[in-house]
Amino acid sequence: MSGYLGSFEHRIDEKDRLSLPAQFRRESGEQTLVLVHVFPESLTLYPEHTWQQVEQRLREMMRLQPAARAYVLRVTANAVEVAPDKQGRILVPQRLQDAVGITGPTLVVGAIDRIELWNPERFAAATAEPPADAERFMHQIFG
Repeated sequence: MSGYLGSFEHRIDEKDRLSLPAQFRRESGEQTLVLVHVFPESLTLYPEHTWQQVEQRLREMMRLQPAARAYVLRVTANAVEVAPDKQGRILVPQRLQDAVGITGPTLVVGAIDRIELWNPERFAAATAEPPADAERFMHQIFG
């Protein structure tokens, strides 16, 4: 099976390193990942092949919508390339931790083609109530 599934609570250590779950390390292999703050409540970790698709969309957006340049610069200025060390740990810069309120415990969530890093309490609050269209979504996705 391919893709990132499940959620795991890990802790960022005193050197700002986060250990990726073994399942996610197997899926990513030894490729470089891109860590970026796009969504207000979480950080997103893109594997190289998925990030290339995002980069293409960012380039296209700047080309077709020049007004989007400031947004693209904000996103890319805060993006960091990270490579897991031999223990499967990645560096999560303090400024990115602060941006989403990660203060130790970190929920590492598989989001199919990417990984999201959440403050566990914020994740619980964000997912506590199903969206109004949940039933329609279920039928569209699962039949």
